[in-house]
Amino acid sequence: MDSRKNLTVHGLSVEIRRGDRLVRPVADVTFELGRGETLGIVGETGSGKSMTGLAVMGMLPAGGRVTGGSIELGGRDLLTADPRRYRGREIAMVFQDSLTSLNPTKRIVDQVAEPVRLHRGASRRAARDRAREMLARVGVRRDGYPHQLSGGQRQRVMIAMALVCEPEVVIADEPTTALDVTVQAEILDLLDELRAQRGLSMILITHDMGVIAQRADRVAVMYAGRLAESAPTAEIFERTRHRYTRALLSSIPTLAQDRGEELFSIPGSPPDLARPEPGCPFAPRCDAASDRCRAELPPFTGTFACWHPVDGPVASADRGRFQRGETGETLLRVVDLVREHPTGRRTVKAVSGISFEVAAGETFGLVGESGCGKSSLGRLLVGLDRPDRGEIVFAGERVTRPRRAVQMMFQDSGAALDPRMRIGRILREPLAIHDVGDRRERVRRLLDDVGLPESVLDRYPYELSGGQRQRVGLARALALDPRVLVADEPVSALDVSIRSQVLNLMRRVQAERGLSAVVISHDLAVVRYLADRVGVMYLGKLVETGTTEEVFGAPAHPYTAGLLAAVPEGGRTGTPVRGEPPSPVDPPSGCRFRTRCALATDKCAQVEPPMTSLTGGHQVACHYPLQEGRDG
Repeated sequence: MDSRKNLTVHGLSVEIRRGDRLVRPVADVTFELGRGETLGIVGETGSGKSMTGLAVMGMLPAGGRVTGGSIELGGRDLLTADPRRYRGREIAMVFQDSLTSLNPTKRIVDQVAEPVRLHRGASRRAARDRAREMLARVGVRRDGYPHQLSGGQRQRVMIAMALVCEPEVVIADEPTTALDVTVQAEILDLLDELRAQRGLSMILITHDMGVIAQRADRVAVMYAGRLAESAPTAEIFERTRHRYTRALLSSIPTLAQDRGEELFSIPGSPPDLARPEPGCPFAPRCDAASDRCRAELPPFTGTFACWHPVDGPVASADRGRFQRGETGETLLRVVDLVREHPTGRRTVKAVSGISFEVAAGETFGLVGESGCGKSSLGRLLVGLDRPDRGEIVFAGERVTRPRRAVQMMFQDSGAALDPRMRIGRILREPLAIHDVGDRRERVRRLLDDVGLPESVLDRYPYELSGGQRQRVGLARALALDPRVLVADEPVSALDVSIRSQVLNLMRRVQAERGLSAVVISHDLAVVRYLADRVGVMYLGKLVETGTTEEVFGAPAHPYTAGLLAAVPEGGRTGTPVRGEPPSPVDPPSGCRFRTRCALATDKCAQVEPPMTSLTGGHQVACHYPLQEGRDG
């Protein structure tokens, strides 16, 4: 890494005025970025991470302005320069949501070519040639419209668009948040490769501390618009100083997490930046806060801003434990389930002969990459879709229509809650549909169960935080006293601190109510923490099932081992799965994973492997299962 400074931000402060409301999302932020260096910026939603990136890009929202400080690129003051002179040409941004960031009416090659025409004055043909060259470089070799590409391919297009004019600095804002661990690893590898080849400097904005640990040279931790701590990555993880940083690191579920122990969660919520309180903004949530913390704002020393810093690695705090209930007889049984979706002349094979059982009080986890059929299977379980073949048996009876005993907790709570309805009406609606009496008292009990105050009943979904909306989603799923809860990516869109709160809540409610659960997620650490048994799906089929300890401790299928190797945690061994799965419209013959498997033979291409038992309930569908301890 070149030690010369490429980007210098000093004392940056931003305010946004909307009507009578004045918000200061960034206050006195200072950092430097060397050539070829990656700076990770982390913190909860609303901490000022993205707004800092937008200020550097000269892209503050309406009503926003820089009120103090300086931003210099190579010694040139960007605050006095026309953003159109450097934006895209010298500094570029990779945005979080590729689907909404790309124009759905324009072909990919034309969208990547547009910056070349704008910033370099190239002809249409020259810009298109340059765009195709850049797309090939990031692994996209087909043209088309955004909806025709997978999430990973669209994210690669966003990277190509950011790099096509060869900028000196790239700001990547949550570039892998909604992606599988396999695609996430590929995208981050690609960014690292391009950084090494071209000497790019990069700001990586994320709430995934595992990604930061592996990819960043330095880390800046932000809270309430301010820098709480800034240091080299190793120092952040090995010698944490700020108590907020320690709390963030303690909140992360890992593959080594004790499943019987509660996750640490930061109490309370981040402050309202429109109504700042005196003193340290973290004081109301800090267990070591003193009168001085509540009265005086601690200065940033260059490393941290805390009156009572800690010194050392993250300590294991005393946490509560969950009492594991006894599982009963089989409650839910899925037998050879098949669901195919005709699309014109083609057929998407979403679910292809899936079979498994869930006992009373048990949690069954489903993992796999996007497009493998997990959510399609979830919709079948709750009756939102009907299978083409096979059957779902609940409590000994075949299910032919939706049942109130099986309810769903959706991934996107914002989209799942009607924005025109107040929370009280949302919670009363299923009770009214099923003519359940004493609705007022039931709603009060639901709020108590999920830890929400009664004041939320008169509010609309957009007035709640992401964590509060997810709690409302859980309350609605529990309204009819179900016996099985199907949770589809219940925490994928949440900050690490809020995620731990929701996961603890789900464990507690399940234990208190004796619920069975099917948890669908591509986050392996979440599934390991919640599930008693796990099923691994690939291209519509189950390829491995077993207890959590069996599947995560000694994976037998190369696909499972590849997923685990792709998790951004230190100490993982093996080879991550590379490439994207084939289309479910025309899956490969024989073993569907063979096109990505280093162990595949002619037999894998000719014969579909049956599900066979290994030890106990551990089963695998593979001609050449991995032996315990063998590197995947």
